Amino acid sequence: MSNQSTTDYLSTHEFFVEISDDILQFLCECSSTHEIKKEQILFRQGEHADKFYVVRNGRIAMQIPAILGPALDIQTLGKDQVLGWSWLISPYKWNFQTKAEEDSELLQFDGKAILARCEQEPKFGYELLKKFAGLMSAGLNAARQKMMDEWNPDGFA
Repeated sequence: MSNQSTTDYLSTHEFFVEISDDILQFLCECSSTHEIKKEQILFRQGEHADKFYVVRNGRIAMQIPAILGPALDIQTLGKDQVLGWSWLISPYKWNFQTKAEEDSELLQFDGKAILARCEQEPKFGYELLKKFAGLMSAGLNAARQKMMDEWNPDGFA
């Protein structure tokens, strides 16, 4: 994807709306295309987190790995959804595992460079943190709901 088409894409993406043109350009400069094949792991729980992604095409499952048996799929992210917040919060370790449900194309962002800019420009950092807080809330709620649906212990709602 060319830088111009990345700019066009991000400028109309609901997650990036209301971001100034100079910050949008900076985000484009911090992005690259990343392709992943069906069944490949994008990242594992506990690994160092320094990126986030936007799913351009395909589907990515967020999972909780199991000690024994298969991982628990908690949420599937598809076209135009944003994936990953662990790059933004210390200790910068992934909280979930992700696996491609089908061949997928992602826009990958350099979280380290973006985090450095957040430190330099606290207003930008705060605005970005508010956006990612919504993702965190949705992801954690999906995990809680899926675990309740799967395990359904007495006395929990």
